[in-house]
Amino acid sequence: MSTPVPRAGRTAAEAAQAHAPHRAGGLTPGPGELPATGGIPPTPAGEGRDNASVVRSSGVMALGTLASRGTGFLRTLMLAYALGVGSVSIAYNNANTLPNTVYDLMLGGILTSIVVPLLVNAAKRDADRGEAYDQRMFTLATIALFALTVIATLAASLLVGLYAHSITGPERDLMVIFAYFFIPQIFFYGMSSLAGAVLNARGHFAAPMWTPVINNIVVIAVLLLYIATGGIGGTASSITAGQVQLLGFGTTLGIVAQTVALTPALRRVRFRWRPRFDFRRAEVAEIRRMAGPLFGYIATTQVAFLVVQNVANAASNHVKYDGFPAYSYAWQLFQMPYAIVGISVITALLPRMSAHASEKNYSLVKSDFSSGVRLSSVIVVPAALILAVLGAPFAEALFSYGSTSVTQAGYIGAVFGIFSLGLVPYMMFQLMLRVFYAMHDSRTPMYIGVAVMVTNIAASLLSLAVLPAGHVVEGVAAAFGFANIAGTVISWRILSRRLRGLGGRQIAVSLIHMHLAAIPGLIVALATRFMVGVVIAPGPTSGIITVILGGSGALLLYFLFARALGVTEVTELTAGLRGRLRR
Repeated sequence: MSTPVPRAGRTAAEAAQAHAPHRAGGLTPGPGELPATGGIPPTPAGEGRDNASVVRSSGVMALGTLASRGTGFLRTLMLAYALGVGSVSIAYNNANTLPNTVYDLMLGGILTSIVVPLLVNAAKRDADRGEAYDQRMFTLATIALFALTVIATLAASLLVGLYAHSITGPERDLMVIFAYFFIPQIFFYGMSSLAGAVLNARGHFAAPMWTPVINNIVVIAVLLLYIATGGIGGTASSITAGQVQLLGFGTTLGIVAQTVALTPALRRVRFRWRPRFDFRRAEVAEIRRMAGPLFGYIATTQVAFLVVQNVANAASNHVKYDGFPAYSYAWQLFQMPYAIVGISVITALLPRMSAHASEKNYSLVKSDFSSGVRLSSVIVVPAALILAVLGAPFAEALFSYGSTSVTQAGYIGAVFGIFSLGLVPYMMFQLMLRVFYAMHDSRTPMYIGVAVMVTNIAASLLSLAVLPAGHVVEGVAAAFGFANIAGTVISWRILSRRLRGLGGRQIAVSLIHMHLAAIPGLIVALATRFMVGVVIAPGPTSGIITVILGGSGALLLYFLFARALGVTEVTELTAGLRGRLRR
């Protein structure tokens, strides 16, 4: 959807008409907005300043994300130590995915993907800079969240049967109990996302990245109490009612605390929610036009996840460490590099892309996308390759304690390593989706999501059919990578045609140089893993030594070779970090 810069005295009807979205595929650039021929458009004069702004904004978010993911890392370690990958872990991890799944399916993607562009446009369009629009949006979303939470809680048992139908007996009973504790988190996840969207639209990015630290600290404290009550080694049959309540109430209390902690940040940007029920038909229709297709896209991702979760649970019936807990822990590890770098850059770029798209300045939208890919990839590329090699020793260093054996930890690391190989296409696909949303096109991502879903489901079911039970989850991780490659290729072709190129040559040159710069470090990581493995048996000690020596050596060589190959994004990144440290 494109909105011209509003003029004084515009009527509501004119504003509504100007704000009407383009249909998918119908985005027609105005004269002079795109270069007449293909290839790379001229670099805007202000791109260097814009990149520096993105580096600063994403740097703030990266520090917050690093803190939140770091404490989340500790939370994951505590979960593996306390619950392991046995029956209690299967029940807990499956049930704890339900609020995220239902929330993402119904509202999460809408709140995180289209609200920011809508709020940015309202601020540019309305005389009150979108204040009334913000209040109506907040009220409407709160009502929808409350209704969704009540319905999902009542359907807890049905949801457990849908996502874990192969799990039976005491594990299923415990899963249902946990589900009743966890599903109310939907409301607080939604309120947290909504508050974050308001803050991001107003140019404030730090608080949504830092408040998850509070959530993680609360859950870590709960897990420590669980361990103190003798929870290590417990099973679905032996866990006490008090321990179940501790895990149930404590886990949900964490997200409640995270949501409440955003209140001071909202006050700092002068946003105080005052419920307004004077919903305007044009605004609701606008949200519906954007949200409908986006719901279709989210539905495709959740159908794929439904299959993946059931495939992983089916595998866990045959091999005790090959199942959904291994998938869940590996996924949480995989999310760290993407969240610290990818999400930080994407979140900083979305308001800017939305503003450029609303002005129909598609050359700058293209420049924003190119900058986002290159700034993210400077860290994501070496992380993907190095973690693919060091995944197993990394997991052995982290998880080989308490209820998790060295063999189980090594398997988590193997799954994590395969996930890591798909990090670059995942990051690029997510950024391209934001380009569509910035242009208020949520229909095209829905169609792309169908192709991604089919690829993911087909590859996951193939893994279950042909791989030994002990390697099914590895196959599921590979399926995720193939699906994102498919999504990236399709999205690139559509956006490139619509925007008359995406600066592919510049992006390709940067990515090639980054991969070349990572090769010497990759060799060092492989050699370190081999040599340490010859001297020391697999376990926490060998894992720690391998990661410290191999990881640090690989990263040092990467930055040296990247500078030698002229990867300018390394200079921009280090300059931004130095600027932050001087403050």
